[in-house]
Amino acid sequence: MSGMRRREFITLLGGAAATWPFAARAQQPQRMRRIGVLMSLAADDPEAPTRIGAFLQGMQEFGWTIGRNIRIDYRWSPDVNSIFRYATELVALAPDVILANANPSVVALQRATPSIPIVFVAVTDPVAAMFAESLARPGSNATGFSTGEYGTSGKWLELLKEIAPSITQVGILHDAQNPSSIPQFAAMQSLAPSLGVELKSLPLRDVDEIDRIVAAFARGSNLGLIATRIGAAISQRDLIIALAARHRLPAVYPLRFFVTGGGLVSYGPDIVDQYRRAAVYVARILKGESPANLPVQAPTKYELVINLKAARALGLEVPPTLLARADEVIE
Repeated sequence: MSGMRRREFITLLGGAAATWPFAARAQQPQRMRRIGVLMSLAADDPEAPTRIGAFLQGMQEFGWTIGRNIRIDYRWSPDVNSIFRYATELVALAPDVILANANPSVVALQRATPSIPIVFVAVTDPVAAMFAESLARPGSNATGFSTGEYGTSGKWLELLKEIAPSITQVGILHDAQNPSSIPQFAAMQSLAPSLGVELKSLPLRDVDEIDRIVAAFARGSNLGLIATRIGAAISQRDLIIALAARHRLPAVYPLRFFVTGGGLVSYGPDIVDQYRRAAVYVARILKGESPANLPVQAPTKYELVINLKAARALGLEVPPTLLARADEVIE
């Protein structure tokens, strides 16, 4: 896993103030500011230290350090059903600003507060989701960093056909109750006829049944799999990757860490970089700027990552043209 080691993460979480220069410690104590963080990951998810660590490093660059001038309250909610409760809990703490991960978190927070500033990361199409009036001027209490428009999910289907041209049926692991899942599925559905594939909905709401659902789908032939960019897929990624390998299903994933974890191919934005950049907006809001006037920023780059070991296990030969476009190839 890229990013910082666990010991460094713990230092940032609790002990970073001890490393601040003596002169700064000798100054008058600053007013302690409060930051809320609402994450759609489990607290013990291996990806959590990488993301939060990037944010805390960014905050330190602007002079904000835990225990010195900020305190951070975390809520972890890989289950979309509990996210409204955690959003309400955070709002009740009256933080100066809240960092929110993914669409369901922002939905819950904007329902809980119209006034506390929200900086979001990994949000898809914030204007369509009605988090912001426009990208240039959000005009609300929320701004941040977008993963792009829902239409970019069609790229996953194109990649799947490129790496495994014989596929005629694709199982889409998604959650029909998740507001950001529905448009992702719809974008792929509109593209499917032109690629000669049929889509099958594989629901992710009941995670205990993922094994059964994928096994039933795998009884067919010329099959492929796509995991949408939602919390349920991220939290269950190890199981999904293992099932794709067990049933020999070529699969496309929305983020890099699916592929570093053994998946075949991924296409998506650099989410860790968004956490680092989110620190800039949080710092500006703590200095008095309004999120309504801070433009929503699009991804600076989409990453195409290919795992050749996974391809060989599936008996697939990755086209040289696809390898040439890859940002990272795992041998």
